Amino acid sequence: MPLTADSLNPALRSVEYAVRGELAIKAEQHRVALQKGGEHAQGLPFDRVISSNIGNPQQKGLDQPPLTFVRQIASLMEWPALAELAPGAFPEDVKARAKQLQEEIGSIGAYSHSQGVPLIRQHVADFIAERDGHPSDPSDIFLTAGASAGVSLLLSLLITNPKDGILIPIPQYPLYTATLAALSGAPIAYHLDEARDWETSVPALREALQKASTDGVRPRALVVINPGNPTGSLLSADTMREIVQLCEAHDLVLLADEVYQANLHRPAHAPFVSFKKVVRDLQSRAPLVSFHSLSKGVAGECGRRGGYLECTNVPEDVKALMYKIASVGLCPPVQGQVGIDCLVRPPRAGEPSYALYKAETESIHGDLRERTRKMAARLNALPGVSCVDAPGALYLFPRISLSDSAIKAAEAKGKAPDALYALELLDATGICVVPGSGFGQKEGEWHYRLTCLCPGVDDYVGKLVKFHEDFSKRYP
Repeated sequence: MPLTADSLNPALRSVEYAVRGELAIKAEQHRVALQKGGEHAQGLPFDRVISSNIGNPQQKGLDQPPLTFVRQIASLMEWPALAELAPGAFPEDVKARAKQLQEEIGSIGAYSHSQGVPLIRQHVADFIAERDGHPSDPSDIFLTAGASAGVSLLLSLLITNPKDGILIPIPQYPLYTATLAALSGAPIAYHLDEARDWETSVPALREALQKASTDGVRPRALVVINPGNPTGSLLSADTMREIVQLCEAHDLVLLADEVYQANLHRPAHAPFVSFKKVVRDLQSRAPLVSFHSLSKGVAGECGRRGGYLECTNVPEDVKALMYKIASVGLCPPVQGQVGIDCLVRPPRAGEPSYALYKAETESIHGDLRERTRKMAARLNALPGVSCVDAPGALYLFPRISLSDSAIKAAEAKGKAPDALYALELLDATGICVVPGSGFGQKEGEWHYRLTCLCPGVDDYVGKLVKFHEDFSKRYP
Protein backbone atom coordinates (compact mmCIF):
# COMPACT_ATOMS: atom_id res chain seq x y z
CA MET A 1 0.00 0.00 0.00
CA PRO A 2 1.46 3.40 -0.94
CA LEU A 3 2.15 5.90 1.83
CA THR A 4 -0.61 8.52 1.72
CA ALA A 5 -2.59 10.35 4.37
CA ASP A 6 -5.58 8.17 3.53
CA SER A 7 -3.55 5.02 4.28
CA LEU A 8 -2.77 6.07 7.86
CA ASN A 9 -4.65 5.58 11.12
CA PRO A 10 -8.04 7.25 10.46
CA ALA A 11 -8.44 8.22 14.13
CA LEU A 12 -5.52 10.63 13.81
CA ARG A 13 -7.29 12.69 11.14
CA SER A 14 -9.88 13.72 13.72
CA VAL A 15 -7.27 15.06 16.15
CA GLU A 16 -7.54 18.82 16.67
CA TYR A 17 -5.34 21.00 18.87
CA ALA A 18 -6.50 24.59 18.65
CA VAL A 19 -3.68 26.06 20.76
CA ARG A 20 -1.25 25.36 17.91
CA GLY A 21 -3.80 25.35 15.09
CA GLU A 22 -4.73 27.73 12.28
CA LEU A 23 -4.13 30.92 14.27
CA ALA A 24 -0.67 29.84 15.43
CA ILE A 25 0.32 28.82 11.89
CA LYS A 26 -0.76 32.17 10.47
CA ALA A 27 0.97 34.03 13.31
CA GLU A 28 4.21 32.26 12.42
CA GLN A 29 3.79 33.30 8.78
CA HIS A 30 3.43 36.91 9.90
CA ARG A 31 6.49 36.58 12.14
CA VAL A 32 8.60 35.27 9.26
CA ALA A 33 7.38 38.08 7.00
CA LEU A 34 8.39 40.68 9.59
CA GLN A 35 11.82 39.10 9.96
CA LYS A 36 12.39 39.22 6.20
CA GLY A 37 11.14 42.80 6.04
CA GLY A 38 10.75 44.81 2.87
CA GLU A 39 8.06 43.65 0.49
CA HIS A 40 7.36 40.59 2.66
CA ALA A 41 6.12 42.77 5.52
CA GLN A 42 4.19 45.25 3.38
CA GLY A 43 0.61 45.61 4.47
CA LEU A 44 1.16 44.32 7.99
CA PRO A 45 -0.03 47.09 10.34
CA PHE A 46 2.16 45.97 13.27
CA ASP A 47 5.86 45.49 13.93
CA ARG A 48 5.75 42.30 16.02
CA VAL A 49 3.63 39.24 16.64
CA ILE A 50 2.44 38.72 20.22
CA SER A 51 1.93 35.02 20.95
CA SER A 52 -0.91 35.13 23.45
CA ASN A 53 -2.21 31.76 22.32
CA ILE A 54 -0.18 29.51 24.59
CA GLY A 55 0.99 29.49 28.21
CA ASN A 56 4.70 29.53 27.38
CA PRO A 57 6.20 31.93 29.96
CA GLN A 58 9.77 32.00 28.64
CA GLN A 59 8.84 32.29 24.96
CA LYS A 60 10.73 34.96 23.06
CA GLY A 61 8.83 38.23 23.34
CA LEU A 62 7.47 37.51 26.81
CA ASP A 63 9.27 38.63 29.91
CA GLN A 64 9.08 35.91 32.57
CA PRO A 65 12.75 35.28 33.30
CA PRO A 66 14.07 31.85 34.27
CA LEU A 67 14.71 31.34 37.96
CA THR A 68 18.41 31.64 38.73
CA PHE A 69 18.31 28.70 41.16
CA VAL A 70 16.90 26.32 38.53
CA ARG A 71 19.40 27.38 35.88
CA GLN A 72 22.36 27.15 38.25
CA ILE A 73 21.45 23.59 39.21
CA ALA A 74 20.90 22.72 35.54
CA SER A 75 24.29 24.21 34.60
CA LEU A 76 26.19 22.17 37.16
CA MET A 77 24.35 19.03 36.14
CA GLU A 78 25.33 19.60 32.51
CA TRP A 79 28.95 20.37 33.35
CA PRO A 80 29.99 19.56 36.94
CA ALA A 81 33.44 21.08 36.37
CA LEU A 82 31.86 24.54 36.40
CA ALA A 83 31.77 24.38 40.20
CA GLU A 84 35.59 24.51 40.15
CA LEU A 85 36.07 26.67 37.06
CA ALA A 86 33.73 29.41 38.31
CA PRO A 87 33.54 28.85 42.08
CA GLY A 88 32.19 32.33 42.83
CA ALA A 89 29.27 31.96 40.43
CA PHE A 90 27.43 29.32 42.45
CA PRO A 91 26.16 29.59 46.04
CA GLU A 92 27.17 26.80 48.39
CA ASP A 93 23.66 25.35 48.65
CA VAL A 94 23.46 25.11 44.84
CA LYS A 95 26.80 23.27 44.69
CA ALA A 96 25.73 20.91 47.48
CA ARG A 97 22.39 20.20 45.80
CA ALA A 98 24.02 19.55 42.42
CA LYS A 99 26.61 17.24 44.01
CA GLN A 100 23.88 15.23 45.72
CA LEU A 101 21.99 14.82 42.45
CA GLN A 102 25.19 13.96 40.55
CA GLU A 103 25.98 11.20 43.04
CA GLU A 104 22.46 9.80 42.64
CA ILE A 105 22.09 10.18 38.87
CA GLY A 106 25.60 10.12 37.45
CA SER A 107 25.66 11.70 33.99
CA ILE A 108 22.40 13.28 32.88
CA GLY A 109 23.21 11.83 29.49
CA ALA A 110 22.37 8.37 30.81
CA TYR A 111 18.94 6.76 31.10
CA SER A 112 17.35 6.89 34.52
CA HIS A 113 14.89 4.51 36.16
CA SER A 114 11.80 4.38 33.93
CA GLN A 115 9.61 5.69 36.74
CA GLY A 116 12.07 8.48 37.43
CA VAL A 117 15.16 8.94 39.61
CA PRO A 118 14.33 7.36 43.02
CA LEU A 119 15.78 10.25 45.04
CA ILE A 120 13.75 12.82 43.10
CA ARG A 121 10.58 10.75 43.54
CA GLN A 122 11.27 10.76 47.28
CA HIS A 123 11.57 14.54 47.20
CA VAL A 124 8.26 14.78 45.30
CA ALA A 125 6.64 12.59 47.95
CA ASP A 126 8.05 14.85 50.70
CA PHE A 127 6.65 17.93 48.91
CA ILE A 128 3.18 16.38 48.59
CA ALA A 129 3.15 15.26 52.23
CA GLU A 130 4.12 18.74 53.43
CA ARG A 131 1.54 20.38 51.16
CA ASP A 132 -1.40 18.14 52.08
CA GLY A 133 -0.72 16.89 55.58
CA HIS A 134 -1.03 13.27 54.41
CA PRO A 135 1.76 10.79 53.64
CA SER A 136 2.92 10.14 50.09
CA ASP A 137 4.77 7.06 48.83
CA PRO A 138 7.52 7.44 46.17
CA SER A 139 6.34 4.17 44.61
CA ASP A 140 3.05 5.93 43.75
CA ILE A 141 4.90 8.65 41.81
CA PHE A 142 5.89 8.61 38.15
CA LEU A 143 8.11 11.37 36.74
CA THR A 144 6.97 12.23 33.23
CA ALA A 145 7.92 14.29 30.17
CA GLY A 146 5.63 17.13 31.23
CA ALA A 147 2.14 16.58 32.62
CA SER A 148 0.86 15.92 29.08
CA ALA A 149 2.77 12.65 28.88
CA GLY A 150 1.20 11.50 32.12
CA VAL A 151 -2.29 12.40 30.91
CA SER A 152 -1.73 10.51 27.66
CA LEU A 153 -0.50 7.47 29.57
CA LEU A 154 -3.62 7.32 31.74
CA LEU A 155 -6.04 7.87 28.87
CA SER A 156 -4.34 5.15 26.82
CA LEU A 157 -4.89 2.71 29.69
CA LEU A 158 -8.51 3.66 30.31
CA ILE A 159 -9.84 3.58 26.74
CA THR A 160 -10.49 -0.01 25.69
CA ASN A 161 -13.07 0.56 22.93
CA PRO A 162 -14.94 3.44 21.22
CA LYS A 163 -17.72 3.28 23.81
CA ASP A 164 -15.37 4.09 26.69
CA GLY A 165 -15.73 7.75 27.64
CA ILE A 166 -13.99 10.40 29.72
CA LEU A 167 -15.85 13.29 31.35
CA ILE A 168 -14.18 16.49 30.18
CA PRO A 169 -14.91 20.08 31.27
CA ILE A 170 -16.17 22.51 28.65
CA PRO A 171 -14.34 24.75 28.02
CA GLN A 172 -11.34 22.43 28.24
CA TYR A 173 -7.67 22.26 27.43
CA PRO A 174 -7.71 20.49 24.03
CA LEU A 175 -5.07 17.92 25.06
CA TYR A 176 -7.93 15.81 26.34
CA THR A 177 -10.17 15.72 23.28
CA ALA A 178 -7.14 15.43 20.97
CA THR A 179 -5.77 12.43 22.87
CA LEU A 180 -9.21 10.81 23.05
CA ALA A 181 -9.63 11.26 19.29
CA ALA A 182 -6.32 9.51 18.68
CA LEU A 183 -7.40 6.65 20.97
CA SER A 184 -10.90 6.44 19.44
CA GLY A 185 -12.44 7.17 22.85
CA ALA A 186 -15.58 9.16 23.57
CA PRO A 187 -15.47 12.63 25.19
CA ILE A 188 -18.34 13.20 27.62
CA ALA A 189 -18.77 16.96 27.89
CA TYR A 190 -19.86 18.72 31.07
CA HIS A 191 -20.26 22.51 31.01
CA LEU A 192 -18.65 24.78 33.59
CA ASP A 193 -20.82 27.54 35.08
CA GLU A 194 -19.62 30.91 33.76
CA ALA A 195 -22.15 32.78 35.91
CA ARG A 196 -20.42 31.31 38.99
CA ASP A 197 -16.90 32.23 37.85
CA TRP A 198 -16.56 29.00 35.86
CA GLU A 199 -17.22 26.77 38.87
CA THR A 200 -17.68 23.05 38.17
CA SER A 201 -21.37 22.26 38.36
CA VAL A 202 -22.10 18.90 40.00
CA PRO A 203 -25.65 18.89 38.52
CA ALA A 204 -24.00 19.32 35.10
CA LEU A 205 -21.81 16.31 35.86
CA ARG A 206 -24.86 14.22 36.74
CA GLU A 207 -26.59 15.36 33.57
CA ALA A 208 -23.55 14.37 31.50
CA LEU A 209 -23.47 10.94 33.14
CA GLN A 210 -27.13 10.42 32.35
CA LYS A 211 -26.59 11.41 28.72
CA ALA A 212 -23.64 9.02 28.46
CA SER A 213 -25.84 6.21 29.73
CA THR A 214 -28.53 7.07 27.17
CA ASP A 215 -25.88 7.12 24.41
CA GLY A 216 -24.46 3.76 25.44
CA VAL A 217 -21.11 5.26 26.51
CA ARG A 218 -19.32 3.83 29.57
CA PRO A 219 -17.76 6.62 31.70
CA ARG A 220 -14.29 5.61 32.90
CA ALA A 221 -12.86 8.81 34.36
CA LEU A 222 -13.56 12.43 35.22
CA VAL A 223 -11.08 15.16 34.26
CA VAL A 224 -10.93 18.23 36.49
CA ILE A 225 -8.53 21.10 35.70
CA ASN A 226 -7.87 23.13 38.85
CA PRO A 227 -6.92 25.97 38.60
CA GLY A 228 -8.75 26.01 35.30
CA ASN A 229 -7.47 26.19 31.76
CA PRO A 230 -8.70 28.18 29.82
CA THR A 231 -10.88 29.80 32.50
CA GLY A 232 -8.49 30.42 35.41
CA SER A 233 -11.21 29.22 37.83
CA LEU A 234 -10.48 27.77 41.26
CA LEU A 235 -12.71 25.08 42.75
CA SER A 236 -14.37 25.54 46.11
CA ALA A 237 -13.76 22.95 48.83
CA ASP A 238 -17.46 21.99 48.89
CA THR A 239 -17.46 21.31 45.15
CA MET A 240 -14.27 19.25 45.42
CA ARG A 241 -15.82 17.05 48.09
CA GLU A 242 -18.93 16.51 45.96
CA ILE A 243 -16.76 15.59 42.97
CA VAL A 244 -14.84 12.98 44.97
CA GLN A 245 -18.08 11.49 46.31
CA LEU A 246 -19.54 11.36 42.79
CA CYS A 247 -16.45 9.55 41.49
CA GLU A 248 -16.66 7.02 44.28
CA ALA A 249 -20.38 6.43 43.66
CA HIS A 250 -19.93 5.94 39.91
CA ASP A 251 -16.60 4.04 39.91
CA LEU A 252 -14.82 6.85 38.08
CA VAL A 253 -11.11 7.51 38.12
CA LEU A 254 -10.52 11.16 39.05
CA LEU A 255 -7.86 12.76 36.84
CA ALA A 256 -6.79 15.97 38.60
CA ASP A 257 -4.86 18.33 36.32
CA GLU A 258 -3.25 20.64 38.91
CA VAL A 259 -0.40 22.13 36.88
CA TYR A 260 -1.40 25.73 37.74
CA GLN A 261 -1.46 25.18 41.50
CA ALA A 262 1.26 27.78 42.07
CA ASN A 263 -0.40 30.38 39.79
CA LEU A 264 -2.69 32.00 42.36
CA HIS A 265 -3.52 35.70 42.18
CA ARG A 266 -5.39 36.01 45.50
CA PRO A 267 -3.93 33.17 47.60
CA ALA A 268 -5.05 34.62 50.94
CA HIS A 269 -8.70 34.54 49.83
CA ALA A 270 -8.59 31.70 47.28
CA PRO A 271 -5.90 29.16 48.25
CA PHE A 272 -5.17 26.00 46.31
CA VAL A 273 -6.34 22.71 47.82
CA SER A 274 -5.27 19.48 46.14
CA PHE A 275 -7.64 16.63 45.35
CA LYS A 276 -5.20 14.33 47.16
CA LYS A 277 -5.94 16.20 50.39
CA VAL A 278 -9.70 16.04 49.81
CA VAL A 279 -9.62 12.31 49.04
CA ARG A 280 -7.57 11.57 52.16
CA ASP A 281 -9.60 13.91 54.38
CA LEU A 282 -12.79 12.11 53.29
CA GLN A 283 -11.10 8.70 53.62
CA SER A 284 -12.49 8.08 50.14
CA ARG A 285 -11.75 4.98 48.09
CA ALA A 286 -12.04 6.89 44.81
CA PRO A 287 -9.04 6.24 42.51
CA LEU A 288 -7.17 9.48 41.89
CA VAL A 289 -4.30 10.39 39.60
CA SER A 290 -2.92 13.91 40.12
CA PHE A 291 -0.69 15.75 37.64
CA HIS A 292 1.82 18.56 38.13
CA SER A 293 4.36 20.23 35.85
CA LEU A 294 7.54 22.27 35.66
CA SER A 295 6.09 24.21 32.73
CA LYS A 296 3.83 26.58 34.67
CA GLY A 297 4.01 28.34 38.03
CA VAL A 298 7.00 30.60 38.52
CA ALA A 299 9.39 28.13 36.87
CA GLY A 300 7.87 28.29 33.38
CA GLU A 301 10.40 25.74 32.09
CA CYS A 302 8.15 24.39 29.31
CA GLY A 303 10.94 23.14 27.08
CA ARG A 304 12.54 20.96 29.76
CA ARG A 305 9.49 18.65 29.72
CA GLY A 306 9.38 17.94 33.42
CA GLY A 307 6.28 16.65 35.18
CA TYR A 308 4.99 14.04 37.57
CA LEU A 309 1.85 12.13 38.45
CA GLU A 310 0.84 10.59 41.76
CA CYS A 311 -1.47 7.59 42.11
CA THR A 312 -3.88 7.44 45.06
CA ASN A 313 -6.13 4.41 45.64
CA VAL A 314 -4.75 2.84 42.46
CA PRO A 315 -4.35 -0.98 42.61
CA GLU A 316 -0.86 -2.42 42.45
CA ASP A 317 -1.52 -4.38 39.25
CA VAL A 318 -2.63 -1.17 37.53
CA LYS A 319 0.55 0.60 38.65
CA ALA A 320 2.57 -2.36 37.35
CA LEU A 321 0.99 -1.93 33.93
CA MET A 322 1.67 1.82 34.06
CA TYR A 323 5.32 1.03 34.80
CA LYS A 324 5.52 -1.40 31.90
CA ILE A 325 4.14 1.19 29.47
CA ALA A 326 6.45 3.89 30.89
CA SER A 327 9.38 1.52 30.37
CA VAL A 328 8.69 1.41 26.64
CA GLY A 329 9.79 5.05 26.52
CA LEU A 330 12.85 4.14 28.65
CA CYS A 331 12.73 7.23 30.89
CA PRO A 332 11.52 10.83 31.08
CA PRO A 333 14.06 13.56 30.19
CA VAL A 334 16.62 13.67 32.98
CA GLN A 335 17.04 17.45 32.91
CA GLY A 336 13.27 17.68 33.29
CA GLN A 337 13.54 15.42 36.33
CA VAL A 338 16.22 17.70 37.76
CA GLY A 339 13.86 20.63 37.18
CA ILE A 340 11.13 18.81 39.10
CA ASP A 341 13.55 18.38 41.99
CA CYS A 342 14.04 22.17 42.01
CA LEU A 343 10.27 22.68 41.81
CA VAL A 344 9.48 20.55 44.84
CA ARG A 345 12.62 21.44 46.82
CA PRO A 346 13.25 25.18 46.42
CA PRO A 347 15.72 27.07 48.61
CA ARG A 348 14.64 27.41 52.25
CA ALA A 349 14.95 30.47 54.49
CA GLY A 350 18.53 30.76 55.72
CA GLU A 351 20.10 29.11 52.65
CA PRO A 352 22.37 31.30 50.47
CA SER A 353 20.05 31.09 47.42
CA TYR A 354 16.87 31.94 49.31
CA ALA A 355 16.88 35.75 49.14
CA LEU A 356 17.29 35.88 45.35
CA TYR A 357 14.80 33.04 44.84
CA LYS A 358 12.21 34.84 47.00
CA ALA A 359 12.72 38.14 45.17
CA GLU A 360 12.42 36.52 41.73
CA THR A 361 9.33 34.47 42.54
CA GLU A 362 7.54 37.35 44.26
CA SER A 363 8.20 39.57 41.26
CA ILE A 364 6.74 36.99 38.86
CA HIS A 365 3.65 36.48 41.02
CA GLY A 366 3.18 40.23 41.40
CA ASP A 367 3.47 40.95 37.69
CA LEU A 368 1.01 38.20 36.74
CA ARG A 369 -1.46 39.28 39.43
CA GLU A 370 -1.40 42.91 38.29
CA ARG A 371 -1.69 42.07 34.59
CA THR A 372 -4.62 39.75 35.19
CA ARG A 373 -6.48 42.37 37.23
CA LYS A 374 -5.81 45.18 34.77
CA MET A 375 -6.67 43.14 31.68
CA ALA A 376 -9.94 41.84 33.16
CA ALA A 377 -10.99 45.37 34.14
CA ARG A 378 -10.24 46.84 30.70
CA LEU A 379 -12.01 44.01 28.87
CA ASN A 380 -15.07 44.23 31.12
CA ALA A 381 -15.34 47.93 30.30
CA LEU A 382 -15.89 47.12 26.60
CA PRO A 383 -19.45 46.95 25.25
CA GLY A 384 -20.35 43.36 24.40
CA VAL A 385 -17.51 41.81 26.44
CA SER A 386 -17.66 40.10 29.83
CA CYS A 387 -14.64 38.56 31.51
CA VAL A 388 -14.26 36.66 34.77
CA ASP A 389 -11.33 38.08 36.77
CA ALA A 390 -9.56 34.74 37.10
CA PRO A 391 -8.16 33.86 40.54
CA GLY A 392 -5.60 31.43 39.07
CA ALA A 393 -3.65 30.10 36.08
CA LEU A 394 -2.21 32.25 33.26
CA TYR A 395 -5.26 33.15 31.18
CA LEU A 396 -8.45 35.10 30.74
CA PHE A 397 -11.40 33.73 28.78
CA PRO A 398 -13.56 36.73 27.82
CA ARG A 399 -17.00 36.21 26.35
CA ILE A 400 -17.79 38.34 23.29
CA SER A 401 -21.16 39.22 21.81
CA LEU A 402 -21.07 39.04 18.01
CA SER A 403 -23.59 40.60 15.67
CA ASP A 404 -25.65 38.75 13.08
CA SER A 405 -23.53 40.35 10.36
CA ALA A 406 -20.32 39.03 11.95
CA ILE A 407 -21.83 35.55 12.27
CA LYS A 408 -22.96 35.59 8.63
CA ALA A 409 -19.53 36.79 7.49
CA ALA A 410 -17.93 33.90 9.40
CA GLU A 411 -20.35 31.39 7.88
CA ALA A 412 -19.54 32.68 4.40
CA LYS A 413 -15.86 31.95 5.06
CA GLY A 414 -16.51 28.57 6.66
CA LYS A 415 -15.26 29.79 10.04
CA ALA A 416 -16.65 29.75 13.55
CA PRO A 417 -17.62 33.34 14.46
CA ASP A 418 -15.03 33.62 17.22
CA ALA A 419 -12.39 32.19 14.86
CA LEU A 420 -13.19 35.02 12.42
CA TYR A 421 -12.80 37.48 15.28
CA ALA A 422 -9.45 35.96 16.28
CA LEU A 423 -8.13 35.87 12.70
CA GLU A 424 -9.02 39.51 12.11
CA LEU A 425 -7.48 40.42 15.48
CA LEU A 426 -4.23 38.74 14.39
CA ASP A 427 -4.19 40.48 11.01
CA ALA A 428 -4.93 43.88 12.55
CA THR A 429 -2.72 43.83 15.64
CA GLY A 430 -0.31 40.87 15.49
CA ILE A 431 -1.91 39.45 18.65
CA CYS A 432 -2.51 35.70 18.43
CA VAL A 433 -5.28 34.31 20.66
CA VAL A 434 -7.25 31.06 20.62
CA PRO A 435 -10.98 31.17 19.77
CA GLY A 436 -13.31 29.69 22.35
CA SER A 437 -14.57 27.23 19.75
CA GLY A 438 -11.18 25.51 20.08
CA PHE A 439 -11.88 24.77 23.75
CA GLY A 440 -15.61 24.10 23.57
CA GLN A 441 -18.42 26.38 24.71
CA LYS A 442 -22.21 26.48 24.88
CA GLU A 443 -24.01 26.79 21.55
CA GLY A 444 -24.47 30.40 20.52
CA GLU A 445 -21.75 31.70 22.85
CA TRP A 446 -18.37 33.02 21.75
CA HIS A 447 -15.12 33.49 23.65
CA TYR A 448 -11.37 33.67 23.16
CA ARG A 449 -8.47 32.77 25.42
CA LEU A 450 -5.45 34.99 25.88
CA THR A 451 -2.52 34.74 28.24
CA CYS A 452 -1.67 37.28 30.90
CA LEU A 453 2.05 36.83 30.26
CA CYS A 454 2.63 39.58 27.71
CA PRO A 455 4.72 42.60 28.71
CA GLY A 456 3.63 46.19 28.11
CA VAL A 457 0.11 45.39 29.26
CA ASP A 458 -1.30 48.90 28.64
CA ASP A 459 -0.24 48.89 24.99
CA TYR A 460 -1.25 45.24 24.61
CA VAL A 461 -4.75 45.71 26.00
CA GLY A 462 -5.07 49.01 24.17
CA LYS A 463 -4.70 47.12 20.89
CA LEU A 464 -7.36 44.61 21.98
CA VAL A 465 -9.74 47.45 22.89
CA LYS A 466 -9.25 49.36 19.64
CA PHE A 467 -9.67 46.22 17.57
CA HIS A 468 -12.91 45.29 19.33
CA GLU A 469 -14.28 48.77 18.72
CA ASP A 470 -13.30 48.65 15.04
CA PHE A 471 -14.69 45.11 14.61
CA SER A 472 -18.01 46.17 16.14
CA LYS A 473 -18.26 49.04 13.65
CA ARG A 474 -17.32 46.80 10.73
CA TYR A 475 -19.96 44.24 11.66
CA PRO A 476 -22.76 46.33 13.24
